Amino acid sequence: MTRKGRRLVLISAGLCVLALAAGLILSALSDTIVFFRTPTEVAERQVVPGERVRLGGLVETGSVVKAGTTTTFAVTDGNATVKVSYTGILPDLFREGQGVVTEGALATDGVFMADSVLAKHDERYMPREVADALKKQGLWQHEGGEGRPAPGAASPASPMTVSPASGS
Repeated sequence: MTRKGRRLVLISAGLCVLALAAGLILSALSDTIVFFRTPTEVAERQVVPGERVRLGGLVETGSVVKAGTTTTFAVTDGNATVKVSYTGILPDLFREGQGVVTEGALATDGVFMADSVLAKHDERYMPREVADALKKQGLWQHEGGEGRPAPGAASPASPMTVSPASGS
C-alpha cells in the first residue's frame, strides 16, 4: 500500500471513530432533552401523554387549590388553560397571576402532572419561551429593557394580571 493509501485509510478510520462518538453523545443527550410548550400547544394535542415537557404561562386567578402537599392550579397563556397537579413544596414566589414554568408529563386524563415548579421573580423577568409566546399573542411588550404586559392586555381582575413582587 502506498503512503497516500495508508493516509487515506487512517483519516477514514479517524472520521468513523469521530462519527461514532458524536452519535453516542447525541443519543445520550436525547434522553435528557425537555421541550417547552404553551397551554395552547398542549390543548391542540401537540403533546403526547407521558412525554416530558416544560409547560409555561401564568397561574390563572382563582384556580389554586391546596389539599395537603398536593396543589392543583391552572396555567394559561390567554388562549388556553391546562390544569396542573403538583405534589411538594411550592416556591415562595408562586401565586395567582404570576408567571410559572412547570416540568412534568401530561396524564391521559389531560391533567399535567408536574414534578417541579419554577416561579418567576418579578414582572421584569420572564422565561424567554413564555415571554415569546405572550408576545406572539400581543399580550406582552418589551420596552427599554423591561418586559411588561401590553396596555389593555390584562385588567386587574383578569388572569393575565402581572404584578411586581413585593420587597424586591
